[in-house]
Amino acid sequence: MSIRRVALVWLLGALAPSLAWADNPLIVEAALDREVAAPLLDAFEEAYPRIQLTFRDRSTLEVDARVADADDPPDVVISSAMPWQMSRVNEGYAQRLDSTAARAWPEWAKWRDEVFGFTFEPIVMAYRLDLSRHMMPPKTHADMHTLLTQHRETLRDKVTTYSPSRSGVGYSLFQQDARYTTRFWDLVAAMGAADTNLEASTRAMLEGLSEGRYWLGYNLLGSYAMVWAQSHPEVIVQVPQDYSLVMMRMAFIHRDAPHPTAARAFLDFLLGREGQRVIAGETPLFSVRSDVEGPYTAQRLRDQVGERLYPIPLNASLLAFVDPSRRTAFMERWQREVHRLLHPAPDQSAADTSSHVDK
Repeated sequence: MSIRRVALVWLLGALAPSLAWADNPLIVEAALDREVAAPLLDAFEEAYPRIQLTFRDRSTLEVDARVADADDPPDVVISSAMPWQMSRVNEGYAQRLDSTAARAWPEWAKWRDEVFGFTFEPIVMAYRLDLSRHMMPPKTHADMHTLLTQHRETLRDKVTTYSPSRSGVGYSLFQQDARYTTRFWDLVAAMGAADTNLEASTRAMLEGLSEGRYWLGYNLLGSYAMVWAQSHPEVIVQVPQDYSLVMMRMAFIHRDAPHPTAARAFLDFLLGREGQRVIAGETPLFSVRSDVEGPYTAQRLRDQVGERLYPIPLNASLLAFVDPSRRTAFMERWQREVHRLLHPAPDQSAADTSSHVDK
């Protein structure tokens, strides 16, 4: 073989990876604020300059609806609404990722090599700095209930949390709270009595806190809150000291992904060392991998909070939370409890105890 031909073969071999990605689109439907994910997306685009990334930031319920859109399926689906993601995977909307990164991923953060939790984000409280002029800011869920009870009039219309009907992640977090504390429904009743404002996103809660419309926020995504607090010193973020839920953003490749090769490259990047290094060092999403270092790693969070971290398990148990009958029952009780202290039940001694008693 001539020297010229050998050189040509070598050149074509060297160019093969870049040619494979030439002008290859990639569509990602994500319940993930682009502002927070920007360093991660920038790093991917730098690593794969020939992939044309379209990143669509939507609400959790909007992302879930897009999964079932047969006419325009995405390549990759990312959401913090863990039960909804698990349900779609269980319905067969995901395809298996067979790669070195997928096989090495921790078992507790994946399911059937089809869906992967690639972040480790604490759920937090947040409050305005000047709240301390009126009362001691809460450090635990019990503190939150005490403040709502003892300072109801002061806090009336100044507290915010997720709407369980308008936010998939909000609904999921309340379901988890109900598992971990027997006083959860008392807290819901206290929030209702204080005319708590229900929002569809953490960003809306944070904006209200900065604007002074809200003084206290409950069950915010820690990743968003920590970024916000860096440029809004009037907002203080508190990881609850009694227990802190941890949510993982779950990602999967759509079974009908129009660009499956690019989709696999993107998911491998999220799970790979470089993607996780960016998450740990440049975003507050908290990396899962133990071989990366930075201010935002799962291990560092465990070291800071200890045994009080309660990660939401990524397994089939999540499917129960999107069961229609269970969701209906939960929302009916939510409505009852929100109004319980505003409309107390009549004195049972004067009531007909043979009926109309809520048991």
